[in-house]
Amino acid sequence: MVARRKVAVVGAALSDCGRVDDATPYALHAQAARRALTDAGLDRTLVDGFASAGLGTLAPVEVAAYLGLRPTWVDSTSVGGSTWEVMAAHAADAIAAGHARAVLLVYGSTARADVRAGRRTGTLSFGTRGPLQFEVPYGHTLIAKYAMAARRHMIEYGTTIEQLAEVAVQARANAALNPEAMFRTPITVDEVLSGPMIADPFTKLHCCVRSDGGAAVLLVADEYVRDCRTSPVWVLGAGECVSHAAMSEWPDFTVSPAAVSGRLAFERAGVRPSEIDVAEIYDAFTYMTLVTLEDLGFCAKGEGGAFVEKGRLRVEGGELPVNTDGGGLSAQHPGMRGLFLLVEAVRQLRGECGQRQVRRGDGTLPRLAVASGTGGWFCSSGTVVLGAG
Repeated sequence: MVARRKVAVVGAALSDCGRVDDATPYALHAQAARRALTDAGLDRTLVDGFASAGLGTLAPVEVAAYLGLRPTWVDSTSVGGSTWEVMAAHAADAIAAGHARAVLLVYGSTARADVRAGRRTGTLSFGTRGPLQFEVPYGHTLIAKYAMAARRHMIEYGTTIEQLAEVAVQARANAALNPEAMFRTPITVDEVLSGPMIADPFTKLHCCVRSDGGAAVLLVADEYVRDCRTSPVWVLGAGECVSHAAMSEWPDFTVSPAAVSGRLAFERAGVRPSEIDVAEIYDAFTYMTLVTLEDLGFCAKGEGGAFVEKGRLRVEGGELPVNTDGGGLSAQHPGMRGLFLLVEAVRQLRGECGQRQVRRGDGTLPRLAVASGTGGWFCSSGTVVLGAG
């Protein structure tokens, strides 16, 4: 039996993000990919694995061709926002088993620019076919699904709208430290609560921004780490889980599939949630952050509201810095944002985040990070635990 190889992230980069009116999604893919390879200091000829979703009729075939790659291992798993954590898990397994030596994960979207130019409208639903046909006639939009889940948590556990608003406030505080974030002006709980209603109980600032942008991550086998210009960030463990296709099939709106993916990731990594220094969590809506913190084991079920109070999620002075770049609520959210979580986690562990850099109590750089993505309407989850080199 061949020994399994260790796997490291050696390249992580973003394309131009935020307001990008003069680029195509393919161009953003290419820009992020080039930057990730430059970050690693490796040539694209080493890349024999490729993963992409969300663009083209035959993703990742079309994107790989655009980038001039001819991979012998591919992944086009598409499970919404958790796609990239799930892909990272698959890539790590492939590299560890010797099926690939270097796998490039890439994403790019012009979601904001397309709406502005009239090439598309805002996404209210995912369509009317399959299981969705039983919900769409009742006007149950994508945002409404998250709002309904949040309301269930409020009823079950007494979670308050002010506590949910704190998630947005602290994400904005972290974004204020990130020069690349779309929105950096501090906000208050009152400002969150007084905004226009989108889907009860969510006002506008409970919801993610719409942006353009791309991201890329390069994973390699341990024997290539010595050739890289960056410090390796090791993939210690990962887990994935799918839950339900329709809201009527979801047994408990207060438990996300991160309860399973997180447990698997931590078990496989051999670490406990209490050891994590920084967490990057999918936050299309404030409730996603709160419930994922519970399900990953950072606090008990029903205690998420109390946990997010008193600045715990802030880079500056927070007990568990969460979404250190400002997250989807303030930094950028060009669609399936899961790959951005991995990029930020890697940068934090390498100490590259400038003013928003997380430090442990003794002043040293963080050693462990978790990135947890959620897809659909809490239909899927992927969680990856990373360790500094």
